[in-house]
Amino acid sequence: MASKPSSNSIPNSAKFLIGGLAGMSATMIVNPFDLVKNRMQMSGIEGGVREYRTSFHAIRVILHNEGVRGLYASLSAGLLRQATYTTTRLGIYQNLLERFRETNGHPPRFVINLLLGVFSGGIGAFVGTPSEVALVRLSLDGRLPVNERRNYKNVFDALVRITREEGPLGLWRGAFPTVARAMVVNAAQMPTYSQTKQMFISSEIMQQGLPLHIVASLVAALVTTTVSLPVDIIKTRYQNMKIIEGKPEYSGVMDVYQRILNQEGIHSFWKGFTPYFSRLGPHTILTFIFVEQFNIQYQKYILKNHSYSSTL
Repeated sequence: MASKPSSNSIPNSAKFLIGGLAGMSATMIVNPFDLVKNRMQMSGIEGGVREYRTSFHAIRVILHNEGVRGLYASLSAGLLRQATYTTTRLGIYQNLLERFRETNGHPPRFVINLLLGVFSGGIGAFVGTPSEVALVRLSLDGRLPVNERRNYKNVFDALVRITREEGPLGLWRGAFPTVARAMVVNAAQMPTYSQTKQMFISSEIMQQGLPLHIVASLVAALVTTTVSLPVDIIKTRYQNMKIIEGKPEYSGVMDVYQRILNQEGIHSFWKGFTPYFSRLGPHTILTFIFVEQFNIQYQKYILKNHSYSSTL
């Protein structure tokens, strides 16, 4: 049975703000991992030699060819993505979670929690698709031949040029796989985090606090990485496709799927697992920690509720 928000509930506007700030704070730290993940997913084999052999090899190549700034080439887009996507998904999820929370204070049943994650992730992803397209292109531009680079100055230059050169719909290129990926990510990430916490607390393995938040977010990150990476690879390739002789490189997302499967094998859907987890793991941990701490501080200093310990 759903419970009504109490007088000590954080306002909806603050939940959206907290979600965005948490995601942006985490992105400031893990942006290089996201860039390496995108490069690994797009790497191919030329002359029998793989472009990037490992994540560490990718980092060395990027540093050698582009310098330290190359690892942060997509930071502006990453921050905008969090300001749109994460603000929306975490704001909606926290609001819905509180409304559906059981009267005893426990999170809603797993199936309900799963649906809340799917819904909030889908809406957030659609809102954040333009920044996602810019993020992918800024991340991958440095690996292209000099004469093929788009040379976007920053995320806003990317958005303006995409609109001018490809039309407004170009900003939502790959919206379907982006939304699908986000629904998979949130369906795995949010309920896994909440249910892991509740399981550990109920079995008295751990108590509410920072160590529990870290462990629960690690479990959520591992599950999320495994189930969402194939969708992420398809999304990345589709959003970064080029126009060849006036025709799109891929006819659609299923064309991307078929080409990867036929030309590279099924294992390629998990290409870049290490950098993806290296990015998603710390980002998940930091985002949940920031959300928990921001909510606790808001309760403590704004609502004067000193007994509050967790929101998710």
